[in-house]
Amino acid sequence: MAPSAMNRWTKSLSDAQPVPYWLEDHGKPRPEPALTGAETCDLLVVGGGYSGLWTALIAKERDPRRDVVLLEGREVGWAASGRNGGFCAASLTHGLANGLARWPDEIHKLQELGARNLDEIEVAVARHGLDCDFERTGEIDVATETYQAWELRDWYDEITRKGLADGIEFLDADAVRDQVASPTFQAGLHDRRGVAMLHPAKLAWGLKRACLNLGVRIHEHTPALTLKAYGAGMAVRTPYGHIRTRQVALGTNIFPSLVRRVRAYTVPVYDYALMTEPLTAGQLASIGWKNRQGLGDSANQFHYFRLSADNRILWGGYDAVYPYGGRVRAEYDDRPETYAKLAGHFFTCFPQLEGVRFTHAWGGAIDTCSRFSAFFGTAHHGKVAYAAGYTGLGVGATRFGADVMLDLLAGERTERTELEMVRKKPLPFPPEPFAWTGIALTKWSLARADSHAGRRNLWLKAMDRLGLGFDS
Repeated sequence: MAPSAMNRWTKSLSDAQPVPYWLEDHGKPRPEPALTGAETCDLLVVGGGYSGLWTALIAKERDPRRDVVLLEGREVGWAASGRNGGFCAASLTHGLANGLARWPDEIHKLQELGARNLDEIEVAVARHGLDCDFERTGEIDVATETYQAWELRDWYDEITRKGLADGIEFLDADAVRDQVASPTFQAGLHDRRGVAMLHPAKLAWGLKRACLNLGVRIHEHTPALTLKAYGAGMAVRTPYGHIRTRQVALGTNIFPSLVRRVRAYTVPVYDYALMTEPLTAGQLASIGWKNRQGLGDSANQFHYFRLSADNRILWGGYDAVYPYGGRVRAEYDDRPETYAKLAGHFFTCFPQLEGVRFTHAWGGAIDTCSRFSAFFGTAHHGKVAYAAGYTGLGVGATRFGADVMLDLLAGERTERTELEMVRKKPLPFPPEPFAWTGIALTKWSLARADSHAGRRNLWLKAMDRLGLGFDS
């Protein structure tokens, strides 16, 4: 990258605040009081992100008489649920390709359940008045290299033969640029109904209000410190008190699970994003984007991008950073070298927007597992359920995961609990230094594949055969 280009691109970041754009919204609710003293309940939900919020809400909808308490260590939606890209996808499997590769015999059922789950999210948004800028606009996966265009065409032909292409359309270069005008776009796959765009923090805050309205007791600034059996139920200790409960649902995701054996199945990945200033009418016209779909490119090191309700562009992805030892620390949330890289990629994609400035630049940890999609389980003789490993597609899939956890706690055999995806777990990550070494080699190999027409080296081929990977 030439120094003059670097200077031109990084200048666009001079006013960027290192905080998530979504969390600065004036609609942020006041936190609920911390738990002090002793409480009891029927169901204790740990975690105030989407996973915990959906679990608490659905639990009350299933049985309004159930006494439900939710604990959040900081404030509802402060972590990955409040700072993500706002892509609410129907896919439960981190994309159709991943699902087809891992569960070919179940993929039609998984697609059906995912589509139903997204429909139910749309219904919940209306029923509970969740003011979260929900737009069922769909998504386009774009090819920015010739080999990617051929791969998209071949993939479209394959899913058509398998009866999995309903609502999906292949776009050639002219057709995709008619949707969004970038000189880098060479083809696209347009999923017209399978993705909605939304304001992620507003969704979390709306779910919080809906839970409170149904009688869920929420305690913020209340981390759950220990989980132990207590008589016929469970007991959780917090800094200022404790709570006894019949059952527990864990929605802690990237944070260390209270069930210790679950911790080896996830590692943190740091993901980063930029947000532009609002585009003018002329700037919007220069890129088209009339239908406001979400977009993502087809590289291994991919970007995701979308329009906000006030016509800013969120541009994120590419770097997926794993810190040695899997540490989750606030200082990793800010990474200027990644912001500079992302800014350069943004203006390569949209050269007609040169001069646009970024107002926000941020990052944070999400959890990933070796199969890229959520896994589930129980502990303490079925009194505790957990779901984790959503790998960046949890905006929609966490609602499905909430249903799974509640089914497991009820001891019910349902179409969800009978899935191989639910019954079996991914392979755990190895201890250090093997985890860091393997992830570093995988990242290097993925970058190399992107620069060599997608050709995967022996390491990636071996990982493919084992069903292992690293993604964000």
